[in-house]
Amino acid sequence: MFEQPPHKWIDELRAMLRLAAPLVGANLLQMAVFAVDVVFVARLGPEALAASSLSVSLFGLLIWSLSGLVGAASPLIAAELGRRRHAIREVRRTVRMAAWAGLLASFLAIGVCLLGGPLMRVTGQDPGVIARAVPFLQVLMWAAIPAVLAALLRTVVATLGRPGIGTAITGMAVAINALGNWVFVFGHFGAPELGLLGSAISSVVTSTAMLVAFMLVIRFDRRLHRYRLLGRWWKPEWQRFGDVLRIGLPICGTIIAEAGMFNGAAFLMGRIGETELAAHTLALQFAAIAFQVPFGVGQAATIRVGLAFGARNNAAITLAGRVATQLGIGFMALSAGVMLLFPHQLLQLYIDPSAIENARVVELAVLYMMVAAAFQLFDGAQAVGASMLRGLQDTRVPMLIAIFGYWVPGVGTALGLGLLTRFGGLGVWFGLLVGLIFVAGLMHWRWRNRARLGLLPA
Repeated sequence: MFEQPPHKWIDELRAMLRLAAPLVGANLLQMAVFAVDVVFVARLGPEALAASSLSVSLFGLLIWSLSGLVGAASPLIAAELGRRRHAIREVRRTVRMAAWAGLLASFLAIGVCLLGGPLMRVTGQDPGVIARAVPFLQVLMWAAIPAVLAALLRTVVATLGRPGIGTAITGMAVAINALGNWVFVFGHFGAPELGLLGSAISSVVTSTAMLVAFMLVIRFDRRLHRYRLLGRWWKPEWQRFGDVLRIGLPICGTIIAEAGMFNGAAFLMGRIGETELAAHTLALQFAAIAFQVPFGVGQAATIRVGLAFGARNNAAITLAGRVATQLGIGFMALSAGVMLLFPHQLLQLYIDPSAIENARVVELAVLYMMVAAAFQLFDGAQAVGASMLRGLQDTRVPMLIAIFGYWVPGVGTALGLGLLTRFGGLGVWFGLLVGLIFVAGLMHWRWRNRARLGLLPA
């Protein structure tokens, strides 16, 4: 199932691509799952879309951060397999304890969702939007448990050498969500027409279907079944539970720090002006899509570095890190070039750039995309850098780096230039760039000094 640590760059490149390609595909398909909701809810009117967007923003942040918590299973499993090829018992223990952590954290996420109304009121949202968002969120929150557990199993099957399974199941989820929205939002196949609540029900059904699909594959796939991942789920392994929390909670914190900076940028843009916010949203769409590639490469890097870490092979650790960095930054350089050379063609996917009423939005979006082209490189570098360190089971200091980099130089620059100078929205984007530069630089400094910092296996 697993290859011996390679001695050549080309061998590591092939191994990395075999893991990264399906992971990137699954990440892009996951974005499509959420895009399906927007397509259907947008037909219900702007207030329904705003209510859905508010709820999904909160819920999405919770699920993304908790996926980081259960994602601690990846470096732990990889290290066990690097140490011993047939570490069946150790893998099963890790999956079980990560599932326990994910299940407990999901109940906390549900609790946060129940406080959605007060949270929205504190942030000054429109009362009419809140009135529609709260019941939507109170249905959507039940997707937390299957969504987090499905995220765990997707990570596990990839780490066990079957990343394509996650891609296939996520592709299935896109189709199920589209069908569910069509049935429950508009009332087809004899179902009642539920409108906005129907979209929330579709999300719950989709997340549950993904979890069931992963469980069936794990049960019947011969290579995965040998680990008996679903067995003895009631038996505690407290030391391994502690390992999951030790590695996973800082990953949670890192995700919240980064997402907080980008969400904060949207609020700042809203204060500057509606046109600036619209242009910001458009420009960020392309950056978010491109980011899925280094994010997938980073997931693969965690596994490859983790295998070498468990095998105590420092040369293989170095090689995996070098290839992952080159892949991640190389692709982002390519996407940056596309943003610089073809901004109007990209914008045409969402709006008509030639329409007079869109002139100012297009002008600002093109300006922001020029900054985005620069921060693409650093965004890719920080994603891969953090992931490589996770392979070494180093997550606490990277979390502190993220909190400092995103919120002190990053948000500080955005506030100063965005609100106190004539840069306006462009100043906010400079803040995003500064935050990413700091985080990327410090992550890679830590990676380069991993031996001196005692991060390598003895």
